[in-house]
Amino acid sequence: MKIIAIGRNYIDHAKELNNPVSTEPVIFLMPETALIRKNQPFFYPDFSNDIHYEVELVLKINKLGKNIAEKFAHRYYDEIGIGIDFTARDVQADLKKKGLPWEKAKAFDGAAPLGKFISKEEFDNVTNISFSLEKNDEIVQHGNSKDMIFSFDSIITHVSKFFTLKIGDLIFTGTPAGVGPVKIGDDLVAKIEDKVLLKVQVR
Repeated sequence: MKIIAIGRNYIDHAKELNNPVSTEPVIFLMPETALIRKNQPFFYPDFSNDIHYEVELVLKINKLGKNIAEKFAHRYYDEIGIGIDFTARDVQADLKKKGLPWEKAKAFDGAAPLGKFISKEEFDNVTNISFSLEKNDEIVQHGNSKDMIFSFDSIITHVSKFFTLKIGDLIFTGTPAGVGPVKIGDDLVAKIEDKVLLKVQVR
């Protein structure tokens, strides 16, 4: 099982971090050890002083595929969930300055809390899914899949050119604007529409 993450997939988020708007999906990988499941807490790592939350819709791949045509991409997932991509922003800034990969800032142990999944059939339109993140009972991020630069299907098509997709693989599809820092003691709640699918306490 592998975790594929897409960066800079919402224009407003790219702008808030002064990043260029991408002409193709920005891809990075995370190991399985990045996952936190079953609402387990996130332990603030000692190598960073600036961990940020990034809430994202997550696709779970349900069949083997390589070089998937976009018109068939919808067949390769039947569940949509939500997760948080924790980012060590200080570490990332240092890596970016040196032109180095982001994995130390994005793929460390516990960087990817993963919530419950919902059947795709429950949505009237997967290109219009609302989701949000609350920090200490205040909404800090609100997004909708209609605002993605690259749709679910186009992401699957692009990723499958480079990586064979296997059953159980996860794709984190990018975060909307509103990212910000967390501190020990914060409580995070992630929702799709009005359904609470993920809770994370920062310790």
